[in-house]
Amino acid sequence: MSLVTALIRRRRHRLLGRLVQEALALYGMEVPAACEIGPGLLVYHRGFGTVLHPYTTLGAGVTLYNGVTIGRADPWVPQEESAMRRVVVEDGAVLCAGAKVVCKEGVLTVGAGTIVGANAVLTRSTGPGEIWAGVPARKVGTRAGWEPGYTNGSRPVPHSGKRTSHSPSPSASSVAPAKP
Repeated sequence: MSLVTALIRRRRHRLLGRLVQEALALYGMEVPAACEIGPGLLVYHRGFGTVLHPYTTLGAGVTLYNGVTIGRADPWVPQEESAMRRVVVEDGAVLCAGAKVVCKEGVLTVGAGTIVGANAVLTRSTGPGEIWAGVPARKVGTRAGWEPGYTNGSRPVPHSGKRTSHSPSPSASSVAPAKP
């Protein structure tokens, strides 16, 4: 477990909570005590610039890279009047560097095993095992071989690393002929 992950786990400590919050702030992280975080959280690059809204739930085995933001799409509205209720990031999801997940209204759910690409701006819920990218984010593929389920208590079942995409396959002219 990394130092940052250990600090995140201890942010609700009765006596040390405030000190832990300040230590996380030195890393540029804002993880309120109200956030619900499941086991097996992985934070890469010390999470520099990561900000989570207090109404955030992270499932088991979630991976966060640096610069991830989870929050409201209407920050100018007082919290009590906001249509946003919660952001739920389900088990095994990966939020890549600079990903923004912003909820307009109700509950926004990032499906189990979903990957949100670098610098993507996700404003709607996703299904399980999907790959989302772009601004605004749109579905660009699915995680081939990804299946829900966990081993060792917290890490996702490995997948083949391949993905299926909606983009056309390479043309026949771009594929080298097989050697005899």
